[in-house]
Amino acid sequence: MKKIDTAAKQSLSTRRKFLGSAAAGTAGAALALPMIATAQAPTQLRFQSTWPSKDIFHEYAGDFAKKVNDMTGGELKIEVLPAGSVVPAFGLLDAVSKGTLDGGHGVMGYNYGKQSAIALWTSGPVFGMDANMVLAWHKYGGGKELLVKLYSSIGANVVSFLTGPMPTQPLGWFKKPITKKEDLKGLKFRTNGLAIDLFTAMGAAVNALPGGEIVPAMDRGLLDGAEFNNATSDRLLGFPDVSKVCMLQSFHQSSEQFEITFNKTKYDALPAKMKAIIDNAVEAASADMSWKAIDRYSKDYGELQSKDGVKFYKTPDTLLQEQLKVWDEVVAKKGADNPLFREVEKSQRAFAARAMKWDMDTNNPRRMAYNHYFGKKA
Repeated sequence: MKKIDTAAKQSLSTRRKFLGSAAAGTAGAALALPMIATAQAPTQLRFQSTWPSKDIFHEYAGDFAKKVNDMTGGELKIEVLPAGSVVPAFGLLDAVSKGTLDGGHGVMGYNYGKQSAIALWTSGPVFGMDANMVLAWHKYGGGKELLVKLYSSIGANVVSFLTGPMPTQPLGWFKKPITKKEDLKGLKFRTNGLAIDLFTAMGAAVNALPGGEIVPAMDRGLLDGAEFNNATSDRLLGFPDVSKVCMLQSFHQSSEQFEITFNKTKYDALPAKMKAIIDNAVEAASADMSWKAIDRYSKDYGELQSKDGVKFYKTPDTLLQEQLKVWDEVVAKKGADNPLFREVEKSQRAFAARAMKWDMDTNNPRRMAYNHYFGKKA
């Protein structure tokens, strides 16, 4: 009997150990389960661009969103809708400010009607600076702080990021070459921002239209000429279907860039890590866009000529000089009763005075090298 009792005790002890281990394992599993069940859902942000879905500009908006989505590992997901999906292109700022949209991708010139100083980032010669130099002024020369001040003055509940330096925009698409100021007199012309005032002062009858509406208006004869932006956008939007003449070079928008806006309430609620990722994604997208633009614009510039039969003409220097003269008159008038306008212009001028001198003194004349390698030999 003693042998049997000992065996029974050993069996009971083994069963107790097994049950204890199983119970511990069950408790461990129970502790682990809530971590899976309570995992945070991704933060979803709904954006809209001011561009038609077929425009390369909408592609740039998507490129930015993808960078944020990838860099956050899916914790933050930005969806970008094309122009008109929620609001018209010119209604983007109000929609983001009110929270109808969480954010958007556009240009500051579209907000010109709310405060003309906003368009100083995107319109005019900006004292000779190119768009990358304007972005340098914005980040390091006081522009960012001035923009916060401007948006505060109009009650815009937004956080703004500037990105994507654009090359000098063409004077535009016309029925025949524009050779002098008189050719603009009475011309029904599309532009935006402070360029509206510039071309109006030069005699044109100006109409501001969003990108997707320009070609249909030209096709119906509502416009005699129009400018938009670049060879790729112009080709995708159908400009060569309504005009075969494009004038290159102009001071009306020689240094534009994109603007990415967030609803401030929504943005402020994001964790610091997310804000840092957005900040860095803006700059990564800016660099990527500028490189992609060189590749795509140069290809489409060639195909507009070889496949679409477009003839490009350089805007005469006399007309460019006239633009500078008229621009000075426009900004003097605009700044007369707008202290913020004068403050922005003064800040840009101070930055440009040193940045432009450094740029022109330092960099090689690129046309000399181009002519050496690709110019026609005597």
